Amino acid sequence: MKAACPECGSTRLVRDYGHGELICGGCGYVMAERIMDLGPEWRAYDQEERDRRDRAGAPMTLTIHDKGLATVIDWRDRDSYGKGLTPERKAQVYRLRKWQLRARVYESLERNTAFALSEIDRMASQLGLPRDVREAAARIYRRAVESRMIRGRSIEAVASAALYAACRECGVPRSLEEVAEVSRARKKEIGRSYRFILRGLSLHLPPASPADYVPRLASELRLSGEVQSKAVEILREAAERGLVSGREPVGVAAAAVYIAAQMLGERRTQRQVAEAARTTEVTIRSRCTAICGSVKHLFFRG
Repeated sequence: MKAACPECGSTRLVRDYGHGELICGGCGYVMAERIMDLGPEWRAYDQEERDRRDRAGAPMTLTIHDKGLATVIDWRDRDSYGKGLTPERKAQVYRLRKWQLRARVYESLERNTAFALSEIDRMASQLGLPRDVREAAARIYRRAVESRMIRGRSIEAVASAALYAACRECGVPRSLEEVAEVSRARKKEIGRSYRFILRGLSLHLPPASPADYVPRLASELRLSGEVQSKAVEILREAAERGLVSGREPVGVAAAAVYIAAQMLGERRTQRQVAEAARTTEVTIRSRCTAICGSVKHLFFRG
C-alpha cells in the first residue's frame, strides 16, 4: 500500500536527499527525517563521466538469454582510458571476444533461447512495444522452455505466440494479424502455438476488449479525442446488447471508430479505417450494420 501524508492524506511525496527529509508534496508536512540516500556517493556532470565512475553493470533482464549476468567484451578496441589498442593487443582481444561469445551460447538450448529472445526483441521493436511487454514475453518463452514445450515446434512461431500472449497479459492492444506481419511464421502456426502455450502453462488471460483498440486506431487516423469518447460510448452500448461477444475485437472497434467519425464530421473512408485496423472493408460494413441497428438513439443525442 502506498504511503500517505497523515495531515492531508496526499500520496504525492517528495524525497529531499539534500536535507534527508521525506516531505508531503501537498501540504509540505515533513513525514520523516534523516532518510537514507540509496544513490551513488559520487557526482557526475555528463554521461561520459557517469560511465567512467559507474562501478555496477546493467540490471538483470530476462530479454537476454544469460539474463545479462555474463561478461561482455566491448566491440570497440579501446582500453579503460579510451586509448586505442596496439595491433598485438587487438588480435588478442579479438580472440577473447570470439571465444567468449562461443562460451555464452555453448549448449543447444542456450542457442535456441538466444535466437528466440532476439526474435522477440526484433518484433517488439517493429511493433513499438514497451519494455514491460518484452520482459513478459521473455518470461513466458522461458517458462515454455522449462516445461519442454518447444521440441518439435518452430522457434519463430513460439516466440511470436509468447509476444502475443504478453501483449494480452499487459493490456497492450495488438492483434494476431499485426504480430504475424512482423513474424517469420504464418498466422495459423502462431495461433496454434498460442493455444498450446495457454494450455501448457495454464495461462488465464483476459479477453481483449474492443475499447482497448480505440485510442490507437484514432491516433493512426488522426481523429480527435471527442471521436474516441463517442466510439467508446458506442462500444459500451453495443456490449450491453450482446453485439461484441464472439466477434473479433479489432473489427468491432474499427466499426465504432468509423461510425463516431461520421457522426462528428471527421469523415474517414472505410478503406482508411480497414487499413489502420488490419482488417477488411467487408468486416467493417458488417459490424456497422449490426451496431447501427441497435444503438440508433446515440446518433440523435445532443
